[in-house]
Amino acid sequence: MTAADELLAVARAAAAAGAEVLVGRTADALAPSNKGAAGDWVTAFDVAAEDAVRGVITAARPGDSITGEEHGTTRPADPSGYRWSIDPLDGTTNFIRNIVYYATSVAVAGPDGTWLAGVVHAPALGRIYHAVRGEGAWLEEGGRLTRLEGPVPGRTGQILATGFSYDPAVRSQQAAAFAELAEGFADVRRLGSAALDLCMVADGTHDAYGERGLNEHDFAAGALIAEEAGCWVRRPRLASPLDGGPSDQERLDAWTCAAGLELSGRFPL
Repeated sequence: MTAADELLAVARAAAAAGAEVLVGRTADALAPSNKGAAGDWVTAFDVAAEDAVRGVITAARPGDSITGEEHGTTRPADPSGYRWSIDPLDGTTNFIRNIVYYATSVAVAGPDGTWLAGVVHAPALGRIYHAVRGEGAWLEEGGRLTRLEGPVPGRTGQILATGFSYDPAVRSQQAAAFAELAEGFADVRRLGSAALDLCMVADGTHDAYGERGLNEHDFAAGALIAEEAGCWVRRPRLASPLDGGPSDQERLDAWTCAAGLELSGRFPL
């Protein structure tokens, strides 16, 4: 097994562990609460899924650092330089309301900050997206493995996917820029999971995606999957390989975008 294969195997197992927690969803066990902004929810399942993901990674690679949405960044005493970025439940609002667009997202970066492997496991959709740097992007669905090649070039009725901040001030700024972002597209979708939006550019469901203010764990795996599917991708830089990033202000200002190559010029932001 190559080093890349090992990383992917760990990412797949970790994402599966998180997704298994989500499959156990029951309305009376959600225990939802807000994380500082109206609509920015966390549930008991977010925390349990992150614990499950971390458990798999730590058992397989105890020297690696981990950044998670719920527990922040943890480092071993003698870090390897590899760091995992995990979102145990991307699309928490959807999950609370039993809307199927949610997933566990797991990605790993090497010592130089390059994203090396990523998995987005969407249990309610029955889809597992994965990619390894330089080896393409793939979708496992219904027992079938399909190589992803991005949107169909030049098709009629192109769709843009996007999302909006929970912060009213940031959301108003996003809305002001939206007309420019959406110019030339026939329609818009807002599914509520950045990880899946990026993967759905990779599989050609969306033609493009753009959103401002994402956290690293929102885009880490999905952006790599889109990139390996041959898409043009813009994502915020890491503040540092070990600390993660971007900083809060950089995050609020930065756009994460993915599209077919011929559409990259539509993202002047």
